[in-house]
Amino acid sequence: MSGAARVFDLAEVSRRELNQALHNAPDGESFKIVNPRGAHAVACGIAAAIDVVVRGSVGYYCAGMHQRGRILVEGNASTGLAENIMSGVVRITGNATMSAGATGCGGLLVVGGNAGARCGISMKGVDIVVGGNVGHMSAFMAQAGNLVVCGDAAADLGDSIYEAQIFVRGDVESLGADCVPKEMRPEHLDTLARLLAAAGGATDGANAGDFRRYGSARRLYNFIIDDVDALHAAAAAGTATAIR
Repeated sequence: MSGAARVFDLAEVSRRELNQALHNAPDGESFKIVNPRGAHAVACGIAAAIDVVVRGSVGYYCAGMHQRGRILVEGNASTGLAENIMSGVVRITGNATMSAGATGCGGLLVVGGNAGARCGISMKGVDIVVGGNVGHMSAFMAQAGNLVVCGDAAADLGDSIYEAQIFVRGDVESLGADCVPKEMRPEHLDTLARLLAAAGGATDGANAGDFRRYGSARRLYNFIIDDVDALHAAAAAGTATAIR
């Protein structure tokens, strides 16, 4: 870091002015954002190795398209926290609503509290650690990366999952299509221990041995002709619209 943090008060300056300053900042600078008051699109698209602390809760798409540096939100976040994160670290001390870490391609997202529905949807390499619970359809169509849940997971966890890994310490209400329990091998324990250490206090002292692993059964990878007959029968009966 270079000197004291630059302070931006969103009660006095616009988000456009704030985000432009973050985009223009050289590596090593630090920033403090006060009075966010639930503003949307705070600290998006950061491409420098800077440190940003947000003192308060934010709205939609905070830290979206994050590329480098570290962001800490001291509060809660609404839909799309760290959507499409590429690298770097985004942390939040409170809760996140829907779609935290959606489509993330890399980096680390840490949610200190609970995350709502579709946490990690279509994740493509991001690591997500949630200190509390996750909502329904979390890790839906997750392609790569790791989702670590220190609490419980709601219904349809990992629906249509590809090659991402899911680790849950608590209870799972139900697994989605093609998501099954998996053996926890030494390499998975090593990965989990590394992520828990990186997440710090958000994990409430969780140990890698406390978790179960879930992943793809790989039944959706190939076309099965029998599914066509089942689909025709369902359509004729006016019931299910898809075979998964």
